[in-house]
Amino acid sequence: MSGRIVAEVIGMTEVLLAVGTRKGLFIGRRRGGSWEFDDSPYFNAQAVYSVAVDTRGGTTRLLAGGDSSHWGPSVFHSDDLGRTWTEPAQPAVKFPKDTGASLERVWQLHPAAAEPDVVYAGTEPAALYRSEDRGESFELVRPLWEHPTRSKWVPGGGGEGLHTVVTDRRDPGAVTVAVSTAGVFRTSDGGASWTPSNSGVSAVFLPDPNPEFGQCVHKVAQDSVNPDRLYLQNHWGVYRSDDKGTHWTDIGEGLPSTFGFAAAAHPHRGDTAYVFPITADADRVPAGHRCRVFRTTDAGESWEPLTAGLPQEDHYGTVLRDALCTDDADPAGVYFGNRNGEVYASADDGDSWQQLASHLPDVLCVRAAVIG
Repeated sequence: MSGRIVAEVIGMTEVLLAVGTRKGLFIGRRRGGSWEFDDSPYFNAQAVYSVAVDTRGGTTRLLAGGDSSHWGPSVFHSDDLGRTWTEPAQPAVKFPKDTGASLERVWQLHPAAAEPDVVYAGTEPAALYRSEDRGESFELVRPLWEHPTRSKWVPGGGGEGLHTVVTDRRDPGAVTVAVSTAGVFRTSDGGASWTPSNSGVSAVFLPDPNPEFGQCVHKVAQDSVNPDRLYLQNHWGVYRSDDKGTHWTDIGEGLPSTFGFAAAAHPHRGDTAYVFPITADADRVPAGHRCRVFRTTDAGESWEPLTAGLPQEDHYGTVLRDALCTDDADPAGVYFGNRNGEVYASADDGDSWQQLASHLPDVLCVRAAVIG
């Protein structure tokens, strides 16, 4: 990305946007009604698969899961909005020797909703780690790693990754994770025990399309008003659960395709979520070759395409599982990036869009938060 990218927007709220790409992390800030991105990426030549913007407490902390082809994966943190970064002297995330495993990458970094200093990390091979010092060091959650079904987990097309962590603001012991391709697992006792939670979610690629586990879940998002309500984008199928994931109901009717990777929820409005449909698992381009985010405002009973300001010509930019997000503004900012290296933003709940960046490396993840 040469030079600064500046885009005029409506609204004065200061928002930070972190864009993880195949070749580094780009950071933008909305100040005084305009977006401005830094000149150069952080972690140049590293793939950044995971980013978190932790606004808990008095200091905003950024966390980034970098993946160097030479040095391997690591977790970095910054307490000055990305100007400087710290890598712990000892690896923040590593597999104990007795597991016989080695870290491939960090797919997810998630500040816990109910515990101020706790951060979860999801990894490949599929494992969950817990930090109690805001992401400076992590410990393996062994009961999930040693789950009796693990020997039957198999990698998805992108690897065997634990890519989603959902926590409950009412209960620190309640954690939901999603693994490709093992499905959804839940704990209600702080990680001491885990239960597969895939009832109603299909696995069309298996002889038994309705197994207890083995689904290729791509993303899970939590409703902002009702934490028991979850939205799930599957490898074919969009679903909703109203009981924390115990049972799932198909809500894909009205979408041009039920295949996709990303799902996000509105930060303030209940029953409101966003997905980006992809044509098919064998044709991973936007459904109908149209650049469209779809929104539901009635928990999946109906869907509407959001296209104002997005490209109207044939489009082939695939949006990956963590490349669609919302911020915590009101109206909400909604953001997505694609494998064309484009980043789009809405400052009005998705009603209208503008392009913030183009010609970036493949966009792997986006995260945004109000910081002032």
